[in-house]
Amino acid sequence: MIKSILLVEDEVEIANLISLYLRNEGYEITTCVSGKEAKSKIETETFDAAILDIMLPEIDGLKLLELIRMNHHYPVLMLTAKDDEVDKITGLSIGADDYITKPFKPLEVVARVKAQLRRYNLYNQSATPTHLLTLRGLEMDLNKRTVSLNERDLHLTPKEFRILQILMENQGVAIDSEEIFKTVWEEKYYTAANNTLMVHIRHLREKMEDTGIGQSKYIKTVWGVGYKIE
Repeated sequence: MIKSILLVEDEVEIANLISLYLRNEGYEITTCVSGKEAKSKIETETFDAAILDIMLPEIDGLKLLELIRMNHHYPVLMLTAKDDEVDKITGLSIGADDYITKPFKPLEVVARVKAQLRRYNLYNQSATPTHLLTLRGLEMDLNKRTVSLNERDLHLTPKEFRILQILMENQGVAIDSEEIFKTVWEEKYYTAANNTLMVHIRHLREKMEDTGIGQSKYIKTVWGVGYKIE
């Protein structure tokens, strides 16, 4: 499976150079030039690793690292133009896996990325056996937090992933909308909450290409109750 890497670097020439070398190694690269753009990608897409410049417009790399570590465990490498021990200590304490100081050679970045991905994969293989949930071509890996349908990767947000996990863990059972909302959002259920949940269910169905009116193959609406998957 092709590894997907998020690259956040506001210097276009550097971003293009790193992207070129990583793509030549077979990686899929998503490039962002601002912290705001990267935040959106982090919240809506799934990656295998991230490379973050610390000095970014709008939202800096350390804030993005904090955001990633709220829901993800994939390797994160930090780029910095200054050899600042404070930044390094802060980044490592938040959860950075490696640090690269500019100027650097592109091949050094490639080598560091490969090393971190290799270490991450070895750790996952030696940890608790992968927990898989499957249903007619739909597969969830709860350890790696990945979802695929008929071998096609589904890039879910953390909340979409959690909703699908609840349904997959209770296949064939109708789960109350209020219960789903309280579990996923960890908030008190309110009138508009059902609309919020409906929007996320719709997005899930769209990503699964399961939007046939009245003919959903997977996620089904149980009127007056909630949802189930079967």
